[in-house]
Amino acid sequence: MPDVRLASSQGRWVLLTTVLGSSMAMLDSTVVNVALPRIGRDLDADLAALQWTVNAYMLTLAGLILLGGSLGDRYGRRRIFVVGVVWFAAASLLCGLAPGVEVLVAARALQGIGGALLTPGSLALIQASFHPDDRARAVGLWSGFGGVGAAVGPFVGGWLVDGPGWRWVFLLNVPVALVCAPIAVRHVPESGDGTRHGRFDVLGAALGALALALVTYALIEAPQGSATVVVAAVAGVGAGVAFVWVERHRSDPMMPPDIFRSRQFTAVNLVTLCVYAAFGGFFFLAALQLQVVAGYSALGAGAALLPTTALMLLFSARSGALADRIGPRVPLTVGPLVCAGGMLLMLRVGPGAVYVSDVLPALLVLGLGMVTLVAPLTATVLGSVDTARAGLASGINNAAARAAGLVAVAALPLLAGMGEEAYRSASAFDAAFRRAMPICAGVLVVGAVVAFVTVRVLPAGCRKPECLRHGSVVSPPLEGQGSKGRLGE
Repeated sequence: MPDVRLASSQGRWVLLTTVLGSSMAMLDSTVVNVALPRIGRDLDADLAALQWTVNAYMLTLAGLILLGGSLGDRYGRRRIFVVGVVWFAAASLLCGLAPGVEVLVAARALQGIGGALLTPGSLALIQASFHPDDRARAVGLWSGFGGVGAAVGPFVGGWLVDGPGWRWVFLLNVPVALVCAPIAVRHVPESGDGTRHGRFDVLGAALGALALALVTYALIEAPQGSATVVVAAVAGVGAGVAFVWVERHRSDPMMPPDIFRSRQFTAVNLVTLCVYAAFGGFFFLAALQLQVVAGYSALGAGAALLPTTALMLLFSARSGALADRIGPRVPLTVGPLVCAGGMLLMLRVGPGAVYVSDVLPALLVLGLGMVTLVAPLTATVLGSVDTARAGLASGINNAAARAAGLVAVAALPLLAGMGEEAYRSASAFDAAFRRAMPICAGVLVVGAVVAFVTVRVLPAGCRKPECLRHGSVVSPPLEGQGSKGRLGE
């Protein structure tokens, strides 16, 4: 039985290292958006290159995050966590030193691999290390501090971009890793569960990542209209079909198809795809709109986006408690609709936009919608499967959200008619942004309809979320295996 007490010095070290590690990956999922205009200008990159700067990271992270959790169970969670931290830092150093956009995109893909190794391990280390009496409080502190990091991340990123330069957005990860990794090695106990997994589903992970990569390439390069785009699209669909076939025929698949026999689990993942596709597209374009069109600095744009994360951090736990009382159907229906209203309010943001009257109302409405839906979504995912598979269900849902954001960043500029050089022209980008926001809102409405038609009351005694506070805007909380002491609370 794990016996680390939160009040002990070792307990504080465990908490510190897991917060530092998870914050590295969480921040890079959002902060980079604020740096995109400066990256494009310094590296002479077109819009497609900026899309790849975001998507290369999300591609490997989404494709490998389930495999990363399995590696931790088999070979030791601390060991894989430390490998992930060091890998992430090395890739971040390469990002910061990249001489051109091609190297930057490749380094971002390597960063995503590091993120897939360290992200599942952060919460798993807490659950495996702390005494059962302290575990809930430790998880609460971990998620709370992580939320604070997510909230200040865009602000810090904007300050770095306007000050020492965008490269420091990546280079800052190196000293963090130099603190995090030695603490983990010295103070975090090793844990694992090698009996839980048979052979690793490397083929499934590779096919899933390949399908996402080919589809993403086809969407980003579609304006070129070349035969290569058509070949990539067809090959991407083929890789997706092959992924499903492999998962159906493996004895120990990464994503067991039978988990989708739960209609509620399938339904809530469809809602997740709609919701996080809209969020991914929105936060990619909003950071650009504020800088390219409204004339904000990188610091101003980063600070402008703080309300959404702050609201989630402050009120997500209360939203989860409310959903426990009234059921998930209403929050998962109302939340996306409120978010859609916030995105439509962003149509007020144009040249010379005033923050208090034009930007802030939209972000407050969007944040309230996110508060309403994120905690109930996580609870529904966990409650729709057997408690023994709750960790797997959360991992699939987290990967689905990231994949949805990946596809949205690739597809939304295409659907909005955004040209390769659009971000260099305030008028061209503003026109495309005004076409994109109704698309995002429409996807959210679809998610609300799916939730209203399909989501039902959770069964009694189902697994409850341990991460009660959450600050990430690009993915739902990644829950671990949990503890028996929290079941049925």
